[in-house]
Amino acid sequence: MKAQILLVDDEPDVRHLVHYNLNRSGFEVTQASDGISGFQAALRHSPDLIVLDIMMPGRNGYQVFRDLRSDSRTRDIPILMLTAKGHLADRISGLELGVDDYVSKPFSPKELVLRIHALLRRSHKAPANTLLSVGPFHLNKNTLHFFAGGQKTDLTPIEFKLMVVFMERLGQPQARRDLLRDIWGYSDLSHTRTLDTHVKRLREKLDGHSDWIQTVRGIGYCLEEP
Repeated sequence: MKAQILLVDDEPDVRHLVHYNLNRSGFEVTQASDGISGFQAALRHSPDLIVLDIMMPGRNGYQVFRDLRSDSRTRDIPILMLTAKGHLADRISGLELGVDDYVSKPFSPKELVLRIHALLRRSHKAPANTLLSVGPFHLNKNTLHFFAGGQKTDLTPIEFKLMVVFMERLGQPQARRDLLRDIWGYSDLSHTRTLDTHVKRLREKLDGHSDWIQTVRGIGYCLEEP
């Protein structure tokens, strides 16, 4: 079956360009021209991936993203932000929210298609071990449930991915470059602030067990019993 893509953008020319290129690449595309109808379309169609613009009437992309992540029916759908805002601060804002990827206008249709393929591959990978338990932490990769010290803890998708990596590599220092590549797909260190911000927020949620995530000076982070 063809992957279903929901495109949410208020610019007709952009929608036409993206729709054309995604169709050529074998995707089925549903369109919405504003944030409110985009959220409703996500509930109605349950797409495999959402391409979401930021600057839109009704509700902007950041607001729609929060709506999607707070609804159990849509919170696990990969989301790629597509926007005219190309400044680093705007990219960081989206990534810190937990956006799976980010492409700035003007963009290469070929690059957009490749990034969508990459996101779909990552989201469809079958986990080798569904259940993980390390010290006070327990998680289920299928249900996305996470427990710290016996308490169910709500993590963002990015925070959950970080805990999976840390728990699967217990006691192994993880370089910032490797975490950026494995979690976000980046190959350089220009997004280090994004990683550090996510780790800080993750530590705040660990119910008194934040000292398990240790900073390894000059390298990155490591999950280890304090």
